[in-house]
Amino acid sequence: MRPKISVLPINPVIPVVVTIVCLTVLISGQHWGVQAGEHSLPPSGQCPNVLMIVVDDLNAWVGCVGGHPLAQTPHMDGLASRGTVFVNAHVQAPLCMPSRASVLMGLRPSTTGLYGLEPWLRTVERWQNWETMPQYFRRHGYFTLTAGKVYHAVPPKDREGEFDIWGPLAGVGVRPPKKLIPPTPMGNHPLMDWGVFDHRDEEKGDWHLASWAAERLRDMSRDRPFFMAVGFFLPHVPCYVTQRWMDLYPDDDKVLPPVRWDDREDTPRFSWYLHWYLPEPRLRWVVENNQWRNLVRSYLASISFVDSQIGRVLEALDHAGLRENTIVVLWGDNGYHLGEKLITGKNTLWEPSTRVPLIFAGPKIFRGGRCVQPVELLDIFPTLIDLCGLPPRSDLEGISLAPQLKDPSTPRTRPAITTHNQNNHGVRSLRWRYIRYADGSEELYDIENDPHEWHNLAGDPRYQSIIEEHRRWLPQVNAPPVAGSAHRVLTYDPETGKATWEGKPIGAEDPIPE
Repeated sequence: MRPKISVLPINPVIPVVVTIVCLTVLISGQHWGVQAGEHSLPPSGQCPNVLMIVVDDLNAWVGCVGGHPLAQTPHMDGLASRGTVFVNAHVQAPLCMPSRASVLMGLRPSTTGLYGLEPWLRTVERWQNWETMPQYFRRHGYFTLTAGKVYHAVPPKDREGEFDIWGPLAGVGVRPPKKLIPPTPMGNHPLMDWGVFDHRDEEKGDWHLASWAAERLRDMSRDRPFFMAVGFFLPHVPCYVTQRWMDLYPDDDKVLPPVRWDDREDTPRFSWYLHWYLPEPRLRWVVENNQWRNLVRSYLASISFVDSQIGRVLEALDHAGLRENTIVVLWGDNGYHLGEKLITGKNTLWEPSTRVPLIFAGPKIFRGGRCVQPVELLDIFPTLIDLCGLPPRSDLEGISLAPQLKDPSTPRTRPAITTHNQNNHGVRSLRWRYIRYADGSEELYDIENDPHEWHNLAGDPRYQSIIEEHRRWLPQVNAPPVAGSAHRVLTYDPETGKATWEGKPIGAEDPIPE
């Protein structure tokens, strides 16, 4: 079914409307029952602020999420301890632009047709007037600010229409005079680099971003609620770190994720098509060039550095006296393989690419909660509407997490669904991961007994009923790529059986690019 378009109003709603809406919700007790010692309440009559923190390419290697036993992330862990962490949260697309567009629009990629790194959503006629998350909050009286990478990219002419205030854009910051690693296959992309070189943390783009956010929080006006979105660059490549962060992680094989060199023998050939020819090197190259440990340590060190910058922002929130009436939500836009399934990078429908941190903290949120139910980043938009007591929207495809933020053990009514390019979907339930590719090939993993997804059970007739149960959750709408789609776009013609990667056909016998 075609979703209803939410059109932006011509005149913004004045801030007093926010107070009226919030008072109504607080008086009626709608959505919430509060138990002493488990939840904190905002000051009476005030709508909560929203601080949304987005981290680029952050997989589940965060202490409170449990993705890597050595991960050191005290500030994200501290945020989780005063709120609820979702340890089974999944993206709607394992790629920056479509993932972020999905969160901010509240729609699946299979609905929007946004699958690649381009185009910017406002260039698509159907989505020119779609009301996104920051626009919705602004219409309801919120002062909106952003800095770093929240949307994937917004042309300067369109920025005023998305947020009130724009801070510095995301960036690497200082770079070494030349790449630190050997030339990488498939183009030797300049971003494919990692390691330590002589520089200071204060020279990094994320340091400047945190400084901007902290200063804004310290000077924030109290006359209306704010919606601030801050998007950090690291651990996106290049993963440049200073020695202090690298030293957190041992220079031995304890840091490496478990892999099997025969892992792709039971996966369909079509699984390679989703990451057919990319700048991220395959595991074989990383190992042969003695870079695996260096990459993993650099990635973990980058996470720890970004965690420290998140800590600076949260500290500023506390010092400004805003913590008690601010909802903080933190999420990663997609995961990242560090050797699993014999690749590095994203662009897959497996756990390393889809599973990310999702943390909520603030008023009316269960403290110290840990939810294992499968949830989607798509759920963030309706959840924030619920938490802030704003009018609900019927055109969003996510489901509010308010029940789980009241009681983390509350079951969910559906699994999490990830889509990468048209008609390729992963369905993640509490125990299982089911994948169906555009050519009809399938995978099934028992995550409870096979957490590394090493044994594809799709061909075993004993699991046919499990497959059928998961098939029914596949999206019924599978929009083709919108006009102008580019970069990491795969198409498939079921009539001819031909797959096309970035405009070039893939032959059935073509060797897999290394």
